[in-house]
Amino acid sequence: MTSSNHQQVAVDRTATIRSLNDAFRRNPTAGRAVITSGVSALPHDQRLALLMAVVGFTAFDAGNDPHNEHDFGAIEADGVSYFWKIDYYDQDYDMGSPDPANPHVTRRVLTIMRADEY
Repeated sequence: MTSSNHQQVAVDRTATIRSLNDAFRRNPTAGRAVITSGVSALPHDQRLALLMAVVGFTAFDAGNDPHNEHDFGAIEADGVSYFWKIDYYDQDYDMGSPDPANPHVTRRVLTIMRADEY
């Protein structure tokens, strides 16, 4: 395989991971979603608004998405900074996924936290 073929494979793999992450973020019930104690302590309406901000997040840039996989974001809500991130696990959620680009061997977990909990 030539260097340009390797680069194309890497680009395609990144595009696949990005697409899977976007689909999961828009529908977190397709995997697992967890919130930290700081988010859990919010009133229900604020938690729901924060989740909706994560689901609708599109502000990706080189600073928050250096690998172009759409696996992290930062949101400001009511003067508080929050982070969300997607991690990749194996089918049993025991170890890391062997291939985040393959949905058949990967389970995604979305974590939403206060920035000061990171």
